[in-house]
Amino acid sequence: DGVGTVSAPLQIVLMLTLLSFVPAALVIMTSFTRIAIVFHFLRQAIGTAEMPSNQMLVGLTLFLTAFIMAPVADRVNELAVQPAISGKMDVMQALEAGAPPVREFMLKQTRQADLALFVDLAKIPRPSTPDDLPMRVVIPAYAISELKTGFQMGFFLFIPFLLIDLIVSTTLLSMGMLQLPPAMISLPFKVLLFV
Repeated sequence: DGVGTVSAPLQIVLMLTLLSFVPAALVIMTSFTRIAIVFHFLRQAIGTAEMPSNQMLVGLTLFLTAFIMAPVADRVNELAVQPAISGKMDVMQALEAGAPPVREFMLKQTRQADLALFVDLAKIPRPSTPDDLPMRVVIPAYAISELKTGFQMGFFLFIPFLLIDLIVSTTLLSMGMLQLPPAMISLPFKVLLFV
């Protein structure tokens, strides 16, 4: 019959729609984005277009994200999931109880300038503490902070591999070996550097 004034079929449609946003939320609200960007830059820097494959990179990124987020997940489970399962609180109370550990994790990784930007864009008064910020400000600030950090890390990882390419190409050019592709010679050195 449904709950409240909303019919059961409409509730099912709404629930399925909300479930489709769960993967996006897990990607944006965890360290997945940063790790994926760094792995992409690392693969490009090494010069192996398809090795490791996308499936391997995504799998490794998922497991590293799970490892990094495990303490946060344990706290959310303790504060919100288990009380909700045992019937001590309803779903809305569980969402409110589970938000502080996630917010704390995101705020540790978010730049103050990004938080200030989204506070200004949301046109809300500046809070006295970061814990008073609503999640609608924390999540996008965290997302752009992760993007920026991921690209910065990727840049710093890219530089040593680029130097190897430059040294190899300069050496080959000075030796007059114009027909030999520098990537063929530099790849073993880059793999050795990575390993």
